[in-house]
Amino acid sequence: MLGPRFDQALLLASELHRQQVRKESGVPYVSHLLAVCALALEHGADEDQAIAALLHDAVEDQGGLPTAARIRTQFGDRVAELVLALTDAVVVPKPPWRARKEAYLQHLAAAPAAVLLVSCCDKIHNARSIVTDHAQSGAALWSRFTGGRDGTLWYYRELAAIFARRGPAGPARLLGELAARMQQLA
Repeated sequence: MLGPRFDQALLLASELHRQQVRKESGVPYVSHLLAVCALALEHGADEDQAIAALLHDAVEDQGGLPTAARIRTQFGDRVAELVLALTDAVVVPKPPWRARKEAYLQHLAAAPAAVLLVSCCDKIHNARSIVTDHAQSGAALWSRFTGGRDGTLWYYRELAAIFARRGPAGPARLLGELAARMQQLA
């Protein structure tokens, strides 16, 4: 069951991300956080994982390590460690894109199941958005991604392969289908 900590996480996610929008779509960024949380809960996340899903981009996009410390104070060590494990950069400017993605993939190869579930749900929502946006924007979609078309497709192929090996089974299968669809669209 979800309790008052979850309510507090919803408020914090909104506070931190309310001015942020998804790349070029104008959709409020909090929609992504809510979708990742919903996916995680639908696939068995506990309250700490659900909170981490809501806050998974907070450190990376909204303040770095001071935000991680705030999360640790407010939600405890496990949530803070989950959020940090879902973060591919804690510094500004971020390291180069390819190096960050390679390091994150390497990290996932040994990450605990609790991290894998939330990470896979994050990637599912991102991949769904890419497939949906491609229907509206066509090939121009790829220009919004730092890795471009080829880098983005590479990253999602690698993610799908890792999740296929390590799970969680249902979300991993869905991500694999979405990665294949992205490849077809490209």
